[in-house]
Amino acid sequence: MADLPVEVRIDKYLWAIRVFKTRSEAAEACRTGKVAVGGQNAKSSKTIKAGDIITVRKGAVKFQYQVVCPIDKRQGAQLVPNYATNITPQSELDKLVAPNEVIFLKRDRGAGRPTKRERREIDDLLGALEYFDEDFD
Repeated sequence: MADLPVEVRIDKYLWAIRVFKTRSEAAEACRTGKVAVGGQNAKSSKTIKAGDIITVRKGAVKFQYQVVCPIDKRQGAQLVPNYATNITPQSELDKLVAPNEVIFLKRDRGAGRPTKRERREIDDLLGALEYFDEDFD
């Protein structure tokens, strides 16, 4: 771990420890207020150092990481624990396995196939649900 920086931009760090796939995704999360350092919202230019606590909201879950060692180069998944410790509470991790809310569409027996209009309404309803599942705030 020679030549490691003392401080690193938060967007670069989150990308390096594989919280986000791209650095632009990390910067977007910072810009939209989904990343906090020490309880304060962080801009992508905020620098972090060892010992800082980072909170990242992804969907309904708030992940928490403690910075072990700042790094600005992307690491392999097996090396990530050398640079960050996942301190996310179990109650937040349980949200990942919680069953998704299911909507049952009921049609009366013998009603036949849906009409074109009914089909569009069903598709609109299901499309709206998928929209909310992607980015639950």
